[in-house]
Amino acid sequence: MHSRNQHKQGYDFKALITTLPALSQFTIVTPRGETSIDFANKTAVKTLNKALLQHHYGVKYWDIADEFLCPPVPGRADYIHGIADLLECDMTCKQDNLCQIYGLDIGTGANVIYPLIGNAQYKWQFIGSDINLKAVKSAQTICTANKLPIEVIHQPNAEFIFKNVIMPNQTLHFSMCNPPFHSSEKAASAGTQRKWKNLGKTPPKTLNFGGHAPELWCTGGELRFIKTMINESRLFSQQCVWFTSLVSNKDNLQPLKKALNKLQPVEVKVIKMAQGQKQSRFIAWTFMNREQRKTLLCQ
Repeated sequence: MHSRNQHKQGYDFKALITTLPALSQFTIVTPRGETSIDFANKTAVKTLNKALLQHHYGVKYWDIADEFLCPPVPGRADYIHGIADLLECDMTCKQDNLCQIYGLDIGTGANVIYPLIGNAQYKWQFIGSDINLKAVKSAQTICTANKLPIEVIHQPNAEFIFKNVIMPNQTLHFSMCNPPFHSSEKAASAGTQRKWKNLGKTPPKTLNFGGHAPELWCTGGELRFIKTMINESRLFSQQCVWFTSLVSNKDNLQPLKKALNKLQPVEVKVIKMAQGQKQSRFIAWTFMNREQRKTLLCQ
């Protein structure tokens, strides 16, 4: 994990239970004699997230309906720290003395996890967008309850990424996205079944493990989604310093770079991340030169 990731030493269940005593009813002892939880139990996972967000990030209220994705906090934090490093490369100031940074979280979801971590760690202000109105209302409730400078808005057109979200004369320092991975509902369902089997559990007939349709799949899957984002980003080339997106499938990197090459951005970067045995990455591109980026990041 990233050197600044607060979770790189694993979960301190004793400290987490002190912060949120309700977590104690979900803890188990593994065959190795270590404290953990049953990660197949959605209530246990959600309670763990509540404890992590409260203990490490000062989020006093956080709750989502069972239909929505309950994200693993450590990996989400790595993406935030990776973006911080990306921005710092163009800065003359240090992260501890930043001018105000504004970010956009595309598909922020009901959990609004990236803005919560980004604001707590770096005092960034955020816009979060989502096509699901119920998810938007859930995220707004979380942000209002915690009195955070996070604006969550509804994207009314699923064909657009930045249109209807970035307003005229508005400048953002970065955008980020965890795009839907699967290309169809059938593929998403198969992936859900594999997750249950990997946990040693019998897959349920109706319960969707971790997320509803818009969070898990879209026509064309991750590759098409990010290509749409790339093409539309050109229209906002002078309103956002860095565009970024997670890329779950490493085989998608080459076609994405090819798509970017057609638009001739000033710079393209692939930032690698790792959580244990899991390898991940995000791609970043900008249409601004170094001097333009410095001016906007440290004005």
